[in-house]
Formats: sequence, structure tokens, C-alpha cells
Amino acid sequence: MRRHIRNLYILLKFLGESFSFAFVSVKANKLRTFLSLLGITIGIFSITSVFTMVDALEENVRSGIETLGSNVVYIQRTPWYDDSGESKWWEFRQRPALKYEEFEALQNKCKTAESVAFLYTFSRQLKYKNTTTSRIGIAGITYDWNKISAFDIADGRYFSPMETNSGSNVALIGHTVAKELFGNEPPVGKTCQIAGHKTRIIGLLEKQGNSIVNANDYDNALLIPFRYACTLANTRYGSPSIALKAKPGVDIDDLRGEIKTILRAQRRLKPAQKDNFAINELSDISQQLNPIMDAINLGGWIIGGFAILIGAFGVANIMFVSVRERTPVIGIQKAMGAKNYFILTQFLYESVLLTVAGGLLGLFLVFAATGLLSHLFDFSIALTPANILRGLLISTIVGILAGIIPAIIASRLNPVVAIAAK
Repeated sequence: MRRHIRNLYILLKFLGESFSFAFVSVKANKLRTFLSLLGITIGIFSITSVFTMVDALEENVRSGIETLGSNVVYIQRTPWYDDSGESKWWEFRQRPALKYEEFEALQNKCKTAESVAFLYTFSRQLKYKNTTTSRIGIAGITYDWNKISAFDIADGRYFSPMETNSGSNVALIGHTVAKELFGNEPPVGKTCQIAGHKTRIIGLLEKQGNSIVNANDYDNALLIPFRYACTLANTRYGSPSIALKAKPGVDIDDLRGEIKTILRAQRRLKPAQKDNFAINELSDISQQLNPIMDAINLGGWIIGGFAILIGAFGVANIMFVSVRERTPVIGIQKAMGAKNYFILTQFLYESVLLTVAGGLLGLFLVFAATGLLSHLFDFSIALTPANILRGLLISTIVGILAGIIPAIIASRLNPVVAIAAK
């Protein structure tokens, strides 16, 4: 037991002395150290910032997708993602728009759906006293929309079944629209005008912030009952949507199959005829974004890789210079009994110390940049522990690779020749 403790003590003392030698050498050559740090810093900053941005984008996409609802499909005229490789824009445009009667058929016949909702969007200006907004998105919805799409109400309440069925002139207002129209006044209880129609605000939606997935951009929207929307816009035009949420335990493919059967029967399509509607789900968005994320990741590795490669050569070159300058000192250390592994570890420590310091500086710059961007653009970006660990690991590996050859050369010097070197 005592022998093991003694060996551990010797190992720790050896590591401490090696680190001390390396630190003194780095401190004594400030300009050389700075130049070594620069390339590594740029490389780690490039790689880590790209990975951080990709993580932020993916998190933003996930949070945006959550507003679309889980286990939800959207029936629309056009698909979100088409992998056929052909341009079918004109074909999609020729498809008939969804009708309210089709929504009612799905609501009554679809056994695998827990909730079914109809959505019609258009844009209008809002007016309150002497303030008029720019044209904003207005969504006419049926009652079950809040069971399908995820949003919170910061103040007030949601529509009642009676209000949606009768088409009452009530509305839920988004955070940004409320700020533009009412300023600092509480919007709930106020009455605004939409195309001359008085509309009472009964709820303020919780602020969501910026999102890549803007299918439901509630901050810049107004929600009203669909039957009320029919009095403000001609719902025979445009591109309505029908959203269906699967019952618990129901596979999304089973839901899609039942929807297709009901809609084809409703539209009297013959077996040989193609579907003239699209059933979209959240995985379609991921399929579109995956190639973009992969390309960004690859770009980050390429840009950061070149910077790190240049930095690694710089560190290796400086380590060779350091070995040459300290050759007499190495000879004296070896003459006094220093083993080869002590000299080897000493120079490896110095190399790793340089690269890790550069990596830490790069990570600090990423941290500062993400904080600034989050503040300026209301877009959540955070340096994750995984990315910090990745940056430090890359720095350490680069330090070992850059310093291993100079360290081996230093450890194999003949003490007599080294002492006599000038």
C-alpha cells in the first residue's frame, strides 16, 4: 500500500514539475505564445461556433415544430416536401382547395383522429383609435385548434364552443401585434376594427420569439373563429388547411390511410386517379432541413479544419524552435538524471498548454458572440457543454499531434552533445 502511495506521489510530482517547466517556457516567450494561440483560437472558434449555431437552429426548429403539434398531420393543397425531383408547381395549383364540408366529413368519420380542426388564413389591417397596423396574418379556426397546435395564453381566455359555432366577433391577439396596436395598454377587453368590423380581444397569446418554422407565427397573428372569418374574407379562395391529431397509440400511417380513404371518397376520385391533396407531417420539415444542417456542419469542419491545421503547424514549428533554444538545458537535465519520458512529457505539456489555451480563448469568443446575438436578435443561442467538451478535446488532440515529434527529438538528445550545443 505504501509503495503504491509513494509511486503516486512521485508521478504527481513528476507531472507537476513537467507542467511547471512548460508554463515557465510559455510565459517567457509571450509573442511566440500569442502567435501559436491565434491559429488554434480561430480554428476552435470556427468549429465551435458552427456547431453551436447548428444546435441553436435545430432547437429552434424543434420548438417551432412543437407549435404545429405532435402526432399531427396537415391536409393541404401542396406538399411540404417533394422528393420526386420534378417541378409540379402548376399541378399543385390546379388542385381544388379544401372545403369546410370535407372538414366536417373527417370530423364525423375519422375514427383514428382525436381532434380535427379547420384553418383558413388571410391578411388584413387592424385599427384601434388612431393606430393602424400593417397587414397581419389572421387565422380563422375551429374550436379544436387549441388541442392540435401548441400555444399558451398569457392573459384572458380561449374561445368558447358557442363563440366558435356562432362566429362571434372575438379574437386572440399575438404579442407583437398587440404591441403595435395597443402599445403598453393591456389588449384584453379592448375593441379593434378589422375591415370595419368591431372585434373584441378576449386573449393575449404568450410571446414565442423568432422561429425558423413559422407555420404558426403566433406573435404576428390574430386568431378568430372560422365562421367570423367568413364575414371578413371570401373563404372559397386561398388555401385552407385541415389538421388532425392522432388518438393516443394510433400510428401516424394508420391516420394517413384513413384520411386518404375518406377524402378520396368525398372527392369521388376513381381508383386510377391520383390524390389531388397532400397529407403533410412534421417529418417532412426535418427532411427538408437535414441537408442544410449537414452542409453547415461540413462547412464548419472545413473552415475550422484549415485554421486548426495552420495553427497546428505553427505550434509544431514553435516547439522545434523551443527544442533548439533549450538544447543545453535539456542536456543539463539529462546529465542530472532526467529520464527520456520526463523530457518528452515536458514538451508535450507545453504544446498541449498552448493549444488548450487557444481553445479556451476560442470558446470564450463563441460564448461572448452567442450572448450578443441572442440579445440583438431575440434568437436563443447557447454554448452547450457538449460543444465546450468538443472544443477542448480537439485542442488537446491538436496539441499532442503538434508536439509529439519535437518532444521525441528532445527526449532522445545525447546529454554530452546537448550541453555542448550553442
